[in-house]
Amino acid sequence: MAKDETLDRRIQEEIEGRIVSGDWPPGYRIPFEVDLAAQYGCSRMTVNKVLTRLASAGLLERRRRSGTVVTRPVAQSAVLEIHDIESEVKSLNLPYDYQLVRRVQRKFRAADAARLALPPSASILELHCIHLAGRKPFCHEDRIINLDAVPDAAEVDFTGTAPGPWLINQVPWSTAEHLIRAVAAGEDQAKALEIAPGTACLVVERRTWNDIGMITHVRLTYPGDRHALVAQFSPQGARA
Repeated sequence: MAKDETLDRRIQEEIEGRIVSGDWPPGYRIPFEVDLAAQYGCSRMTVNKVLTRLASAGLLERRRRSGTVVTRPVAQSAVLEIHDIESEVKSLNLPYDYQLVRRVQRKFRAADAARLALPPSASILELHCIHLAGRKPFCHEDRIINLDAVPDAAEVDFTGTAPGPWLINQVPWSTAEHLIRAVAAGEDQAKALEIAPGTACLVVERRTWNDIGMITHVRLTYPGDRHALVAQFSPQGARA
């Protein structure tokens, strides 16, 4: 490998590392090209090529007069699909990670009735998880699973596997319902997402069923400036 190519890779990896680690957060103006060229002992053209590639990847935004800043990435997911959070994060060119915060197996409670219509004798698995993008909280997941419909879930600890992909792979579903709303982050959500209480958040709630009955209800909470929902549709009766 040529020396210039090795230096290109080194510069790109180091800048990506600063962005992903949060050392250079969204909105941060990175050093000017001439300063980076001096730091790495290379030409300004070499730095320019690296920054152009990072801008094309969506990590940087190049502004003519104010310099180059770290972008504030916004993930998109389809409203009418059961989306995969790991794929959302990777679409932003950020590394994905997942943490299980709490796992509780318990009996059905009256407060659960608004989420799943089940008999009082039903058994529930309650899960609280954090999905991370570049070491920063990306989404808080609050999920309950009907163990009468999915008994195998009681044997899974979910410390290394997110419940969403596991359910999709293990349990066929036939019907899903989405509810989308805006909320102000409460104390618990704000702490989990590392944002200020009252910050605007986007909440996606989903229930799924199969022939046995209700499978799960999940509440996904995203900081409002980091996520968008997209739907494609046609007029009723329209033909392609």
